Amino acid sequence: MTRILDLENLVAQIPDGAKIAIPREFSGAPMAAVREILRRGTKNLHLVAIPTVGLTGDLLIGAGCVSIFEGAAVSLGEYGPAPRFVEAAREGTIKLMDATCPAVYGALQAAEKGLPFIPLRGILGSDVLKHRPDWKTIDNPFGPGGDPIVLIPAIVPDIALIHAPKADRKGNVWVGVHRELMTAAHAARKTLATVEEIVEGDLLADEAMAPGTIPSLYVTAVAEAKRGAWPLAGPNYGEDGDHLRAYAREARTKAGFAAYLDAQVFGRREAA
Repeated sequence: MTRILDLENLVAQIPDGAKIAIPREFSGAPMAAVREILRRGTKNLHLVAIPTVGLTGDLLIGAGCVSIFEGAAVSLGEYGPAPRFVEAAREGTIKLMDATCPAVYGALQAAEKGLPFIPLRGILGSDVLKHRPDWKTIDNPFGPGGDPIVLIPAIVPDIALIHAPKADRKGNVWVGVHRELMTAAHAARKTLATVEEIVEGDLLADEAMAPGTIPSLYVTAVAEAKRGAWPLAGPNYGEDGDHLRAYAREARTKAGFAAYLDAQVFGRREAA
C-alpha cells in the first residue's frame, strides 16, 4: 500500500548502496529529494540515468554519494559540461557504465516485462561495446546466419525516484506524457515519488487523467514537494537559468562546489 510521507521520511527509504534510477531533466527531476539525499549523506549509490541526468546527477556525484554511474550522459545542457561528473570521471572516483539512450530504455523495458535481457541492434559497430563486457553479441538465432545482435541485461533499479505534477491520496501518481517514468516504476523494486500537490479523488477514475497515471500498485511512497524540481523546470514553472549558470560557474572547483552546497543545500531547506 502506498504511503503518504513527508520528504525526509520518503528519502529515508533509500539505503546506502541502492541502485537508484532518476529521470532526465525535463521528465520530472526530483531535485527536492536529491537535496535531501545530500543532507542525509547517503553513500555508494549506483545511479542509473533515464537515460541522461544533469544537475541531479552532478550534485550526487560531486557530494560523493555515487560509486557507479550508468547511463548515456551527465550534462548541464546549454549551461555547459557537468563539472563534478567530468572531474570524477577523469580522476576515476566513480565507475562508469557507458550506455546509449535506447539501451537504457530497452533494459528498463526488459525489467518491466520480467525478462532477463533485451536484444538491441543499433549499437553494433560502436565503441561502447568495448566498455560493456556485460553486453553480449550473438548471432540472431532466427536468422540465416551472419546476423549479429546485442543482448542487453535488464536494469532492475532498487528505487525509481521521480517528481510528478500530482498524486491522489490513494497513491496514484499522474506523470502525463512522460511514459518513461511509468516504465521505470514498473521496472523498479520500489518507486518513490515527490509531487507538486496531493489531490482529492481518484486519478484512475478520471478518463482524461488515467492514461498518464502510474497506479498505486507500483508506487511505494509519495511526498508533497511544491516546486520540487527547482531550479529545473516543473509542471507550471520554468527553469531558473540564473541559478543554473551560477552553479555551472561555481562547481568548476571543489571549493566552489562546497560553497554551493553550503548555501543551497545545507543552509536552507526550500527554494526561494
